[in-house]
Amino acid sequence: MKNRFKRRLLIPIFAITILFTGTAFKSDFFEIAKQIEIFTTLFKELNMNYVDDINPADLMDHAIKNMLNDLDPYTKFYNEQDVEAERIRRTGDYTGVGARIRTLEDKLVVIEPYKDYPADKAGLKAGDEIITVDGVSVSGYDGDASDLLKGTANSKLEVTYKRQGKTNNATVTRSEIEIDAVPHFSMINEETGYIVLQKFNAKASAQTGYALKDLKTQGAKQIILDLRGNPGGLLNEAVNVVNLFVPKGQLVVTTKSKVKKYNKTYYTKKEPIDTNIPVIILINGRSASASEIVSGTLQDLDRAVVVGSRSFGKGLVQRPKKLTYGTQLKVTISRYYTPSGRCIQALDYWNRDDNGNAVRVKQENYNVFKTKNGRKVFDGGGVFPDEAIEVTKNTAITDAILNSQSIFDFATKYYYNHKIEAINKFKLSDADFNAFKSYLNTTGFKFETETEKALKKALEVSKTENLDDDISKDYKTLLTNLDNSKAKAVEDNKKQLMNLLTDEIVKRYVYREGLYEYYKSNNEEIKTATQILSNPSKYNRYLN
Repeated sequence: MKNRFKRRLLIPIFAITILFTGTAFKSDFFEIAKQIEIFTTLFKELNMNYVDDINPADLMDHAIKNMLNDLDPYTKFYNEQDVEAERIRRTGDYTGVGARIRTLEDKLVVIEPYKDYPADKAGLKAGDEIITVDGVSVSGYDGDASDLLKGTANSKLEVTYKRQGKTNNATVTRSEIEIDAVPHFSMINEETGYIVLQKFNAKASAQTGYALKDLKTQGAKQIILDLRGNPGGLLNEAVNVVNLFVPKGQLVVTTKSKVKKYNKTYYTKKEPIDTNIPVIILINGRSASASEIVSGTLQDLDRAVVVGSRSFGKGLVQRPKKLTYGTQLKVTISRYYTPSGRCIQALDYWNRDDNGNAVRVKQENYNVFKTKNGRKVFDGGGVFPDEAIEVTKNTAITDAILNSQSIFDFATKYYYNHKIEAINKFKLSDADFNAFKSYLNTTGFKFETETEKALKKALEVSKTENLDDDISKDYKTLLTNLDNSKAKAVEDNKKQLMNLLTDEIVKRYVYREGLYEYYKSNNEEIKTATQILSNPSKYNRYLN
């Protein structure tokens, strides 16, 4: 009843409570005042008269957050707890158990313990299902159960968890956790340095700069900067990372908004570390926002060769706005543009399709721009690599499998059934892939294609027109054919799925740090980047 009641309240009125505090207030005073009055009286009447007790704070929090979903996925309301979580994301420092944790139904699942941090020291591993914390049942906890793991430094907590069907107990001592923006840098060979930049928090440019200097002292004459899977973060840090490789005073990014004060140009402000060292940037479909500023700008300036697959395509800029009682609104205020003038926003949240989904900019509507050397680049859909590696491009089936946790769960099962002596020589076999396909079948993995959705809709319409008897047989045949096509799609994406499985499995044995070492001798993108860098004339051909 409670959830149904909340859903019914997801009405546009809630938008007014946010707009009232912003600049939109000035032009629609009467309409805003009217809607706020309607909402206030409605909320009062609900609280006084609804048959069951309601929690006004929870109701408001739920309603505002769902209302904002109608705008774009980056405009968000933060309650007091959310504000603290956002601070942690920006700074990279917090007190806790040192692990990525995901809330799944009635348990907390350890996704990745950080090496030598509390969870790791206590023996927790990826795949462990935490069921109680200090005697409090996760399934019965009213709120975000991950909050149970938070606390002051050096405080202890007792956890009960399940691993491979067995129940275990562990004592975890919380500590200060520092999340590095650059979790790894090292030499790939005598001349090539490798830097992994994982997120754009407040440490990003300082740690990247330190890594670059250190590698140069080790003899690096060329650099691979890995931005794969980097979701972005602070815009200023993106500008500062670009500044490591380009001169002071260089335009990096421009933001344009309907509010004049948000129209800004960002230039490099410091002396660079090296403006000549050859650079290759690795990106993929999960490289977004600040990652796209760095890769797109260095591409526009012909300062780096971009390798991998098309980036995510987030060309929107957000800014936090303080509200009352310790809450905040993070609101999309502008779009950003790289030096060539292109905006690489891929999804149009303001012109949606019939199902309410954001529309992707069509390729025929992309605009052509020119880099510093006159090379053609395009807007409308993320940063396109100079050297595309098809196997790194996510498809609908691989995304569905990733989102289903199937790769994660299979890796957990694999870890407890296999011993690997030499991890750098590890390769999954065809038999392993067949085992994964069988695993998908036994776990009931479902993947609904857009074609299936359209067919279901057509069948529903046919019922209203009394035509369903005539087409139901053909409908079932089509579904059977689709199932066969989906099975083939898994096989067609074998190489990428094998790569995703390998990444997850390697992490189980040697943590994320070991995965980066594994990449240096086994990863296709790094091999391609190294080959390009080893041939100066080939490298320069990309830039001219």
